[in-house]
Amino acid sequence: MKKSVTTDGQPASGLIDNKIAELGDWRGDTLSLMRKLIREADPDVVEEWKWMGTPVWSHDGIICTGESYKAIVKLTFAKGASLKDPARLFNSSLDGNVRRAIDIHQGEQVDPDAFKTLIRAAVEFNQSGAKAKPRRAK
Repeated sequence: MKKSVTTDGQPASGLIDNKIAELGDWRGDTLSLMRKLIREADPDVVEEWKWMGTPVWSHDGIICTGESYKAIVKLTFAKGASLKDPARLFNSSLDGNVRRAIDIHQGEQVDPDAFKTLIRAAVEFNQSGAKAKPRRAK
């Protein structure tokens, strides 16, 4: 994994560690697991800390963000509408032109292999240099 630092010089990975620890409940466990799967899918992923406290994973462009809310952990794929999702992991932001998201509620599991496949597809899309094509969900 490549290291990224914030504008104030702090390592982004440390800020993400702190965020996971601060959540201290199922949301922290879920975000930690999804982070682990992202790193397994792409060992060259760059962790970033943007928009006043949002974990971001990038490789030649943003792959996804990891947001935590009271009832969900949301993984928003920046160019998700351009990705094939045969396992139908995307379950949120389906009407958007570019982004797609996976909302994970307490007690829900995401298929690890399907998720890693989606991460790899996002990296490949970023590396292809293709522009995200606006597409409505079917």
